[in-house]
Amino acid sequence: MSDTLQSDIKGIQGLGTKWQLLLASDLDIHTYDDLLQLYPYKYVDRSHIYQINELRSDMSHVQLCGYFASLQTISGGRQERLSAIFTDGTGQIEIVWFKSLSYVRATINATDEFMLFGKPTVFNGHLTIVHPEIERADKAQIVAGTLQPFYNTSEKMKKAGLNTKAIQKIMRNLFAQFPFGIPETLPPYIRNEYHLITRDQALRTLHFPKSARDMEYARFRMKFEELFFVQLGILRSRNINRHKTQGVKLSTAGPLLKDFYANHIPFEPTEAQKRVVREIWSDMNSGRQMNRLVQGDVGSGKTIVALMAMLIAVGNKMQACMMAPTEILAAQHYDGLSVMLKDMPVSIRLLMGSTKKRERNTILTELAEGKIDILIGTHALIEESVVFRNLGLAVIDEQHRFGVQQRAKLWGKAPIPPHILVMTATPIPRTLAMTVYGDLDLSVINQLPPGRKPVRTEHYFHNRRNELNRFIRSQLEMGRQVYEVYPLIEESEKMDFKDLTEGFEYTKQAFKDYNVCMVHGKLKNDVKEAEMQRFIRGEAQIMVATTVIEVGVNVPNASVMIIESAERFGLSQLHQLRGRVGRGADQSYCILMTSPELSNETRQRMQIMVDSTDGFRIAEADLQLRGPGNIEGTQQSGLPFALHIADLAHDSNLVSYTREVAERVLAADPLLQSNENVVLAERLKVLKNESVNWSSIS
Repeated sequence: MSDTLQSDIKGIQGLGTKWQLLLASDLDIHTYDDLLQLYPYKYVDRSHIYQINELRSDMSHVQLCGYFASLQTISGGRQERLSAIFTDGTGQIEIVWFKSLSYVRATINATDEFMLFGKPTVFNGHLTIVHPEIERADKAQIVAGTLQPFYNTSEKMKKAGLNTKAIQKIMRNLFAQFPFGIPETLPPYIRNEYHLITRDQALRTLHFPKSARDMEYARFRMKFEELFFVQLGILRSRNINRHKTQGVKLSTAGPLLKDFYANHIPFEPTEAQKRVVREIWSDMNSGRQMNRLVQGDVGSGKTIVALMAMLIAVGNKMQACMMAPTEILAAQHYDGLSVMLKDMPVSIRLLMGSTKKRERNTILTELAEGKIDILIGTHALIEESVVFRNLGLAVIDEQHRFGVQQRAKLWGKAPIPPHILVMTATPIPRTLAMTVYGDLDLSVINQLPPGRKPVRTEHYFHNRRNELNRFIRSQLEMGRQVYEVYPLIEESEKMDFKDLTEGFEYTKQAFKDYNVCMVHGKLKNDVKEAEMQRFIRGEAQIMVATTVIEVGVNVPNASVMIIESAERFGLSQLHQLRGRVGRGADQSYCILMTSPELSNETRQRMQIMVDSTDGFRIAEADLQLRGPGNIEGTQQSGLPFALHIADLAHDSNLVSYTREVAERVLAADPLLQSNENVVLAERLKVLKNESVNWSSIS
């Protein structure tokens, strides 16, 4: 493929140094290819000319043709402005400018006919157009059916004159540098089989469309290309890694797993848990390194599955570790696993940042000597001083909370990379699972253990506070405990902190005969831990907290989760918070508190939470409502390449379609070495150079 697409944008006529720097800093545009993928965010039909007496305030942009009857400068107020009266014989409308006043004065006169393009709005009861585009009618080009593109620009770009009109001119100059067409990225056999127009046709149409129908063909071609290369990159890397990265072959399920299953497991596993353990065992017995993601809703029993996987490793004379994102969660895992292993010949220890030096040194010595079978910990596990004698399995819990480089350090803890099992309680829609985590094998635990009652969820407005207090008191009188969570999104948000502390004081006053504790991110770790422990031991009956308790607090006696200002949370986060209750045999409740003034989308979110406890359904709804960038752990940084035109939320069918195409291509040519696929390999190389490729790391 021609290297021209990777040329620096400084080679484009009409693009000065100042504009080059702005495109680079504000839009991350450096090459011709980058600029071609700056797609318009909307199009406006400039072929239709409206009459002034047709205008309404709810119209988008309109085009008028007429004369300026007057122009005056208005001083006073916050800034000087220009006001003109524009007429076309059917009526008149006021036109206002606050900027570029000298240019407007020099351009407008009373004799020439002008084309005017802008959005009608109402000001002081009259229709007005502010800052329209203006052009003398004899110079305006009006082509029937022409759609004018509009580009996203920053305020700095606009101030420098780099607006939509300027970008259009730059685009025309860019296309002029490809007289023989823009180089193709897809081989003819793919274009023909899937009825795709050429890349040259698609890009020229997207930037300068002649009809809406042409534009749809162009959009489909470029969406297909983006999603196809995402899938091709992920699947090809996975194929290469599977051939290159050999894993420790664990030849037997081992006596420890059999003993645990027969004599020590606290409850009969669900069929989903059994299936996932079989999938893990199959990987660990295959001779290749396991890279498996286990998805399971809150309370589905992922920890037991992880323990059984670790027992397979220990039963094969290997060590295992489990890394959690917080000390609270790591300690919780250690306590729970220690109870289940107390009558088994398995050595398990806990290593965290807060571990005392003397105990830490003992753990490090015993670990290196192979006397510790299972090590539970936080980021402390990846420090250089932590040396395993024979690490065979690394389990990473709530894996989206760790950076990829942090997770990758576990690979260096053994001469042969250990098997990797990553777990998440954040349900991930299928569309995202096959993209963000497309390089991992996926297991889903889609059943809850028997005896668990679904959490009842209700939506209250603030005016039901007294009713809520009566309900809380009834639960407390039954010996239950209560969470009350506030949306401290950023620790620096003073309003959030004020709400939290005022809520704490209110709750203490409303429930004087009960103990109330408070937990938030500003507390020192030892204070936070002490307050958590008060609640865990039942010494405090109500915990007022921020989302620091979203992951890692397991109190089966807590039966009520109150989420204040629930409108400020996404669906997936609301579902995670709700998962803090319903962990015992008692009926549990989640109360979503909001103001009555809610947008339609927010009402939808609250209703979805009330109607469903299915985390996967909720995650799909969250994807549709908010898009992938806002779902925790699934930001586009998880993709191997950036998306410029495709949308994972709304193009889910195309995601599946392009994955099937990529699988067929790689089935026939795994390394893309055939002559017809050279263009695919070259494009993948370019895309990988443009973005960090994390796909080879679990």
